[in-house]
Amino acid sequence: MTAPVPAPALRMGTAAGRGTLLAAVLASGMVFLDSTVVNVALPKLGQDLDANVADLQWTVNGYLLMLAAFVLLGGALGDRFGRRRVFLTGVVWFTAASVLCGLAQGTGWLIAARFLQGAGGALLTPGSLSVLQASFHPDDRGRAIGAWAGLSGVSTALGPFIGGWLIDALSWRWIFFLNLPIAVLVLLAALRWVPESRDENASGTVGPGRTRRRFDVAGALLGAFALAGVTYALIDAPARGFDSAPVVVAALVGVLAAVAFVLLERRRGDTAMLPTGLFRSRLFSVLNIFTVVVYAALSGFTFFFAVYLQNVVEWSAFRTGIALLPMTVLLLIGSARAGALSARIGPRLPLAVGPAVAAAGLLMLRDVGPGASYWREVLPGVLLFGLGLTLVVAPLTASVLAAVEDRFSGVASGFNNAASRAGGLLAVAALPLLVGLSGGGYEQKSELTHAFRGAMTWCAGLLLTGAVLALVLVHRPPRAAPPSQPCHSLPAATPPK
Repeated sequence: MTAPVPAPALRMGTAAGRGTLLAAVLASGMVFLDSTVVNVALPKLGQDLDANVADLQWTVNGYLLMLAAFVLLGGALGDRFGRRRVFLTGVVWFTAASVLCGLAQGTGWLIAARFLQGAGGALLTPGSLSVLQASFHPDDRGRAIGAWAGLSGVSTALGPFIGGWLIDALSWRWIFFLNLPIAVLVLLAALRWVPESRDENASGTVGPGRTRRRFDVAGALLGAFALAGVTYALIDAPARGFDSAPVVVAALVGVLAAVAFVLLERRRGDTAMLPTGLFRSRLFSVLNIFTVVVYAALSGFTFFFAVYLQNVVEWSAFRTGIALLPMTVLLLIGSARAGALSARIGPRLPLAVGPAVAAAGLLMLRDVGPGASYWREVLPGVLLFGLGLTLVVAPLTASVLAAVEDRFSGVASGFNNAASRAGGLLAVAALPLLVGLSGGGYEQKSELTHAFRGAMTWCAGLLLTGAVLALVLVHRPPRAAPPSQPCHSLPAATPPK
């Protein structure tokens, strides 16, 4: 027999409730801030550290790789060993790695620190939401999660504004150093107010009708090797050639690890970290393919656009950051309405129209050049892209959660979140190869212009592929999505970090 699990009791109007919400919002905001400004910093840090295109790719992808591979494991660690404990560990780890990023004296140092930062983010990211889910009284849980989403969205919107100013006024290093004072506030608030909690299914005796979730280190490592092998092959191929031994070996490792991961999870059945039975739902499978495709286009766009605006259009980092702000504002004010629309008419139309509208925005931005007017040439494309993304995010979240049984809603959300990061990872690795950008080409205006236009065409094609997938294969889920988000992963709608 196990001791009864106490019911969550925090209320929104209490000091403990406000303190817990503050810790979760600041922690997730710290991650979101870095995710929105690192792309803006790429030209300056590339110049400062004498980086080539591959170095810039790894600066982004080292972080995404660790998040995509280990975010599910990070949630499981919190469930088993204590959500507050793992959350605090993630905050300290992420912050220490951020300081290492800011102190980097070379690209190897910076890339290694970004890998470490991603590992810390994999502990912190699910914890920022799970402590709210596990700590607040059911009557206040929805309000707490809604406040977390809104305030975290504000931090995402402020990221380009603050980060661009820091890059221009001080240095790119300060986008990483900024995490230190934020982390101190998070630690003080969490140690003072956040209660500890664990999942009774993750440790101890499992009650009747319950399934114990696996603590699947092997699965997480195989997933990491699969993503790392493919990513290395794609990034290294332009310099070494497709037939070079390192590229061939990396590709083989990636493919074999992916096959081993599928076989391992299939053998473990419903107790696996990722139960393969979920993919018997055609809707769940299609939605995750859709996620990879759409978020690949999003990450490819943001990677190229920030560099292009600074190195070809010759905008400052601050102005570049502000250029993307309308996209985030649209997501903040429009996602709830898009979710309501999807609930009323079904997800097929929003998921088909959204990527098509976003693709039109990218094709408009394709022709932006030196001396471009923000109001006439940049803003319309950014608004269309943001509007299209707004139509996608909330309906995708609800549909993913509604496509599986309630008992699998947590892992379904977590996997979809990992799929979005994997899509971004592969796009940043593959697009420079596809458009012929390598070495120091990002500093050459003519070469970067050619690559940028090709990349926007590829990204628009990915979005249109997603639109066709939705139109042909997506249908209304058989049931409504759960009323609250799962406790051990971020919502599927969260934009990639």
